[in-house]
Amino acid sequence: MNASAPTTLMSGKEFRESLRRYKPRVFLDGRQVGSVVDERGFGPGINAIALTYDYALKAKYAPIMTAVQHTSGKLVNRLSHINTSSGDLLNKLEAVRLVCQETGCAQRYLTHDALNAIGQVSSRIDDARGTTENTARFLNYLHRVQDQDLTLGVAMTDAKGDRSKRPHEQANVDSYLHVVERSSKGIVISGTKAIVTGAPYVHELLVMPCRNMGKEDADFAVCCAVPVDAPGVTIVARPAGRPGEKVEHGAALFSRKYGQSTGVVMFDKVFVPWDQVFYAGEWEHSGHLTYSYATHHRHSCIGARAGFGDLLIGAGALMCEANGFDPGKETHLREQMVELITITESFYACGVAASVYGKPDEHSKTFMPDPVFSNIGKLLLATKIYDMHRIAHYVSGGLIVTLPGPDEDHNPETGAKLSEVLRANPDVPYEQRIETARFIEDLTAGYQGGWYSVISLHGGGSPAAMKQEIYRNYPVGSKVELVERILERGINADGSGEGVPYDPDRAITKNRQPGKCCDTGCTTPGQPVMVDLPTVQATLPSRRKPK
Repeated sequence: MNASAPTTLMSGKEFRESLRRYKPRVFLDGRQVGSVVDERGFGPGINAIALTYDYALKAKYAPIMTAVQHTSGKLVNRLSHINTSSGDLLNKLEAVRLVCQETGCAQRYLTHDALNAIGQVSSRIDDARGTTENTARFLNYLHRVQDQDLTLGVAMTDAKGDRSKRPHEQANVDSYLHVVERSSKGIVISGTKAIVTGAPYVHELLVMPCRNMGKEDADFAVCCAVPVDAPGVTIVARPAGRPGEKVEHGAALFSRKYGQSTGVVMFDKVFVPWDQVFYAGEWEHSGHLTYSYATHHRHSCIGARAGFGDLLIGAGALMCEANGFDPGKETHLREQMVELITITESFYACGVAASVYGKPDEHSKTFMPDPVFSNIGKLLLATKIYDMHRIAHYVSGGLIVTLPGPDEDHNPETGAKLSEVLRANPDVPYEQRIETARFIEDLTAGYQGGWYSVISLHGGGSPAAMKQEIYRNYPVGSKVELVERILERGINADGSGEGVPYDPDRAITKNRQPGKCCDTGCTTPGQPVMVDLPTVQATLPSRRKPK
């Protein structure tokens, strides 16, 4: 289907102006924020999302930053698109890496992950009921979001309270978001969502459950869309990035421009009309939504952290050069740089594999990334982020944290002498050397570096959750059957044999899947899975070929 014209894609400037239509109740650093757009503490986060709008309008990036929505025929931003092929998954992965190479974390990919998951659960509920009502409601919402080119925040992680107790057992019922009232017009919700990425500067919030619910937790099984400034919504946020007082002198070179705010969002009897409610009380489907979102999101996180890895690789190489070293000739530096490259491209390769082996969801036909490769990739980046920082520190030297403060560069008593004695490579000016050093400090050894470490480890779920999903989805049973067949102990081609009896529910062989060398679940050889990107990829920082 060809894209209909004209499109309604916004620019970054228009995104900023669109936020002025909303008046959310936001608190930052103990004070109420009058204008989110004009608040200095949120500027780096708004800049990061604005870039996803601008890149969609650039001709050289448009092939991966936009897509045609199959249900409407309209051209939409890739980060609000529903995937229908392995190619969509690959292009989304590339798009996320692209925008995160510039911003570190562009945040808007959460919009994509949540929309894909909600679309899947809407179809699942309809199939269970024999209706099309939920899917129709979701598509109406999806098309509005795409037509208006909105950015959505994901209000998924509840405050949780006592972790040993289920939602209905909590002493404070508001530690989990829940339905408090139903009427012919809609529902009323109360409760608390924590760690909401970009909460102050999005257009709407997608409320989703963060865990599998039981029958007793039916009131907590709710999924709906809420404008960020809906009456009863209060956001308590932290600053985005590091917009400190001395940024004009060279501190926080990266995080003064790009960053991410997170917020605790409190809902106090917030009314949600039925056309914005995707389910309320269908506890049987909460686990499916959580699982689907987690798989999409972990796949996206792979692209995001690969973009961050690109920044570290480039900065590390520049620092080696500024220090007077050529990693190609210094064995110990080359080994470290290769390890950094290997880490980054290893987890990214898992993202590529997850895309290629993606399959359509049985209910919605939305393409799902392969869960094993998605979770392995996310587990690798979550646990290797500290190694990435360590390597950047190794190749850079101690100067990244021992340099005098940036004010000394402008001190007539010290500036000139420092520029003489702290220069290393005669071909690299002092100013460029210290600029690179402070860039690496900002990314790895300061406020922003700590943030990247923690968000990589816990964002999208803890390593324990990923390990659980890997084991739950990996076809261990197929490997067991392989060995048992070779040993001629009970599993033959016809499912018979002596020794261990064949049992489809046997615990150790329960997880099975067709081999990935067969047609089932694989991309048919020769099938085009990506848009034609040779020209585009040549312009991408992570894909430049040596001259």
